[in-house]
Amino acid sequence: QAGKSEEQSMVIPQVPSNIQMRRCGYCMVKQPMRARHCRLCQHCVRRYDHHCPWIENCVGEKNHPLFIVYLSVQLVVLLWGGHVAWSGLHFEQSWDWLQHNALLLGSFLLIVIFTIVVLLLLISHLYLISCNTTTWEFMSHHRISYLRQSELENPFDQGVLLNLWRFFC
Repeated sequence: QAGKSEEQSMVIPQVPSNIQMRRCGYCMVKQPMRARHCRLCQHCVRRYDHHCPWIENCVGEKNHPLFIVYLSVQLVVLLWGGHVAWSGLHFEQSWDWLQHNALLLGSFLLIVIFTIVVLLLLISHLYLISCNTTTWEFMSHHRISYLRQSELENPFDQGVLLNLWRFFC
């Protein structure tokens, strides 16, 4: 019992006295700061970041580092696929060449688009991690009570290096 309460006090951030803890309207449980109910998954998620349609799950406290690994691996695979598609293209200026290589050229262009999307998504998540904020907090800071009442822009920011260290380690 004592071990559980000590562990919970370390994991759940202490709420300032002027901010009341919310009760989830769907689950009817008290939500700690940075938690949110996902309407798609139908449960509350601690340190909610976003609901990702690619993995068909919420990204939150427990799987956010794995989501960054997922994006990194996806980027490497897309770069490798782009390299393979590019190496298969042997450019000639003829209509016959375009007819034979249209599918490969279209695949390469599609891979380039997906690579840009994944790269931008990975960069934006790394930026948010370096600021110790979540996508939900970044997009909805004006609606979140503990961010709206704070004098600081982000009360969770502890500096770039410490934020990255705490997230990845």
